[in-house]
Amino acid sequence: MVNEQIRDREVRVVSSDGEQLGIMSAKEAMKLAREADLDLVKIAPRAKPPVVKIIDYGKYKYELTRKEKEAKKKQKTIDVKEVRLSPNIDKNDLNTKINQARKFLSKGDKVKVTLRFRGRELAHVNTSKVILDEFASVLEDVAVIDRKPKFEGRSMIMYLTQKR
Repeated sequence: MVNEQIRDREVRVVSSDGEQLGIMSAKEAMKLAREADLDLVKIAPRAKPPVVKIIDYGKYKYELTRKEKEAKKKQKTIDVKEVRLSPNIDKNDLNTKINQARKFLSKGDKVKVTLRFRGRELAHVNTSKVILDEFASVLEDVAVIDRKPKFEGRSMIMYLTQKR
């Protein structure tokens, strides 16, 4: 809330240089802000009494947006990369997929390991869980199981994340 939008009877006023001016009516605070040729901005609306500050509102808003942009720059987005396997995968193909997952994990991404079943392969779901267990055990030096293997539809899914 800015200037005339502040409808509280009493407010705690802080000057532009951070000095506390005390508790006064909103009209008096508005008068002080006008004399300084600045705006009256409500900083802490939930406080008793609410805290207002005499500052340049345009500059204040600009500083907030700049801080938000800085925070977004420093954020690291985590992507989820998928590795698909089938129940009758060969050792060499499995090693290739493991190396691929290792590369994804080293970049800081999560890995979704999907074991897809087609047709009659659904009859051998119990024996195929071994493939996911082996996959996780080979990668246990760099990865931790984020979500244990779970059956969803026609596939078994497991999530791995980088070890810290």
